[in-house]
Amino acid sequence: MRLLAIETSCDETSAAVLTGPGEVLSNVVLSQDEVHAPYGGVVPELASREHLKSIDLVVAESLTAAGVRVSEIDAFAVTQGPGLVGSLVVGISFAKGLAYYFRKPLIGVDHLQAHIQAAFLERPGLPYPVLALVVSGGHTSAFLLKEPFRYDLLARTRDDAAGEALDKIAKFLGLGYPGGPVIERLARGGNPKRFPFALPKMTDRSLDFSFSGLKTAALRLIREEGVAKDSPAFSDFLASFEEAVVRAVMVKLERMAEAFGPRALVLSGGVARNARLRSRFAAFAAANGFEAVVPSPRLCTDNAAMVGSLAAARLARGRESFRSLDLNAYPR
Repeated sequence: MRLLAIETSCDETSAAVLTGPGEVLSNVVLSQDEVHAPYGGVVPELASREHLKSIDLVVAESLTAAGVRVSEIDAFAVTQGPGLVGSLVVGISFAKGLAYYFRKPLIGVDHLQAHIQAAFLERPGLPYPVLALVVSGGHTSAFLLKEPFRYDLLARTRDDAAGEALDKIAKFLGLGYPGGPVIERLARGGNPKRFPFALPKMTDRSLDFSFSGLKTAALRLIREEGVAKDSPAFSDFLASFEEAVVRAVMVKLERMAEAFGPRALVLSGGVARNARLRSRFAAFAAANGFEAVVPSPRLCTDNAAMVGSLAAARLARGRESFRSLDLNAYPR
């Protein structure tokens, strides 16, 4: 089986060719960072236009890299959501056209489930139940997988996502976009205890995440302390804020691990590239005897390989029919 997968949920245009859940022949990703950098964040209208400009070229490059003709593809997969609706529609429309012309199955894939699948792509055979965190610029969610393909939502952010909070502080300080990697680089060597941040607490004891309070506290400190690029405490401030975001994630992870008793932990999504978060996650798993997986950095960001891997696994299970082209985008 040869499967072509397409991912256009936000600001990366990606296509991949796979021959099975763990067999990736190509994975082409075209980033739009330079397009959105002047605005300090993703501009939805620009994102969808860039997808329109590049999707055919990205798909063609993925086929060439895999040494496969589009007529040899046995099935197509595409991200349905969540994401930016304009961006999603570009990928879905392109995939529908291919599936209709070649009369092949089309599998719609959930973006968050695909991020979790990135861990299984590199580490098949994880023991269930699995507690999975998806931490990115648009999402901070936790799922419990008691068995394959069953995703029970445990928590999600009630306001900003973790990556979004990092991006907004970077934008306010004029550091550039995407903000997370910039903050991580500039925070190296800084004292993460210099500026203490109180972690957000839910009055209802919910496991949900919240990062808007941390963002507001950071903005207040910037104004009160006069934090700027040339400030002596600049790296300390960035390290402290990065540490607060990581602690907010890890505190909830620890509560969920105690409450639900998983055998394995997964950390995925764009913010999973952050070295501080990866290190803290690995240390917690090792100290508590959990098998833990964080995908390699290239599979943490949005990419079509994770979409194709999940679609191929569902095809191999053989319990679903994918002959219908009645797929619609869902932004949330």
